[in-house]
Amino acid sequence: MFGHRTMKSSDTPNGVAKLQEALACADAIIIGAGAGLSTSAGFIYTGERFEKFFSDFAAKYHFKDMYSGGFYPYETAEEHWAYWSRYIYINRYMDPPKPVYDRLFELVRDKDYFVLTTNVDHCFQKSGFAKHRLFYTQGDYGLFQCSQPCHNSTYENKDVIFKMVEAQGYIISEDRALFLPDGIIPKMSIPTELVPYCPKCGKPMTMNLRADDSFVEDEGWHIAAERYAEFLRRHQNMKVLFLELAVGFNTPGIIKFSFWRMANEWQDASYACLNYGEAFAPNEIIQKSIIINGDVGEILDRL
Repeated sequence: MFGHRTMKSSDTPNGVAKLQEALACADAIIIGAGAGLSTSAGFIYTGERFEKFFSDFAAKYHFKDMYSGGFYPYETAEEHWAYWSRYIYINRYMDPPKPVYDRLFELVRDKDYFVLTTNVDHCFQKSGFAKHRLFYTQGDYGLFQCSQPCHNSTYENKDVIFKMVEAQGYIISEDRALFLPDGIIPKMSIPTELVPYCPKCGKPMTMNLRADDSFVEDEGWHIAAERYAEFLRRHQNMKVLFLELAVGFNTPGIIKFSFWRMANEWQDASYACLNYGEAFAPNEIIQKSIIINGDVGEILDRL
């Protein structure tokens, strides 16, 4: 509906003050969160974090970021899961370096809110957001599923992921930081007995991440989807703020386009877009929109 319309990308005058007012006046806040929110919180997949935890894999296979390593065709399952267990641990079980999610929670904790997110790193729950107010549409680093898949169930992976990283020589501290003892070179494989297989059919397990039509939408996924739909139904005629945070155009139909449509159709709805260099709104809803370009964490600091 908005695909060929002119977009407005210049910042709203006094945008932060207007967003403060919109947050205060809203009957409900619907947050749409993209990958840039976790980037702002310090979950960066290149540079220092990559070198700290994956320099051995980078030296052997010559990739330069975590995403590339995740798609590399390792020769053995033991090496594949050595890489992925580190990847999952630091991006799911460690806390983000910066308290961006904590600040967001402080802004909405006393409001009637719901979160729709494509992020899979569990940062919302680690910061105190209520589980029944969250819908992770694209999966969760903390879940395994059958690679087949032969059935629509997922399995929590915390215990086996911890065992995998410890089997490589890493130490997990009380605050879940991950480090190597002095003089220890990490192993690039895990014991064969830790390789996960489907308990139903025996096929290899994989991550519960939406990459193709093999993604498992388990019972929890459908319950969360229905909770989100019910939240929308209950608040359609109320004063709602659609707060879009760092959402790009990889999967715009999940958050961005749906927020635009509802902001346009709902009489008392407003829309706020916070993004680093890509904040804009369609002309159809510009009068009820707040546009702020910049790092989301820095913008939240100003609120």
